[in-house]
Amino acid sequence: MNEIETSLARLGIVLPPAPPALGNFAPYLADGSLLYISGQISADMQGKPITGKIGCEQTLEHGYEAARCCAINLLARAKAALGDLDRIERLIKLGAFVNSASDFAQHPKVVNGASDLMTEVLGPEKANHVRFAVGSSSLPSNASVEVEAVFRFRE
Repeated sequence: MNEIETSLARLGIVLPPAPPALGNFAPYLADGSLLYISGQISADMQGKPITGKIGCEQTLEHGYEAARCCAINLLARAKAALGDLDRIERLIKLGAFVNSASDFAQHPKVVNGASDLMTEVLGPEKANHVRFAVGSSSLPSNASVEVEAVFRFRE
């Protein structure tokens, strides 16, 4: 078992199958040594969307867990793209949208769910990344969170 798979097992995480694209776009694209992964909505291990507007019908804690699930789905997509997660050299960027009430202002705390999971799995050196976290009035399937990623990988 490789290093990243070992970290996932230690955390009790089994990666789900990579979810299908929900539109006419590539679920991922490799360009040189960069892997771009399209936004992954918050979905549980069975692929059921984790829904609700944060700061309205859902709490910040719900959003944090939803973002964590997005990160798991990003890793599932990376595994489908690369075959071996240990080819990941570094997480470069996360971009996140939070389905939130108009007066909600804690988007970074929600998206910490994805950043924290990546740090737990990849380690602090490989997971040190840039990111954005913005509010959105809605997301596909009424998902609570959507996160995209860019990884650098070993060719």
